[in-house]
Amino acid sequence: MTDIAAELSRRADAIHEHGWLTESSHQTSEGRVLYVRCARCGVRRVDLQPHPLSPPRSMSRDLG
Repeated sequence: MTDIAAELSRRADAIHEHGWLTESSHQTSEGRVLYVRCARCGVRRVDLQPHPLSPPRSMSRDLG
């Protein structure tokens, strides 16, 4: 693989839609706190799901 192809591949991996997997969670007075990791790149973040029927929202930046 050439240097240019390797760089393009690295950039493509850096820019993707994350597929979040829940590693752990716990209930709080504000709702369920979820500790999630991207299945593709391993980046982690913390989400909050205020109600069981609502989607989680990010509480932190993507880390990793």
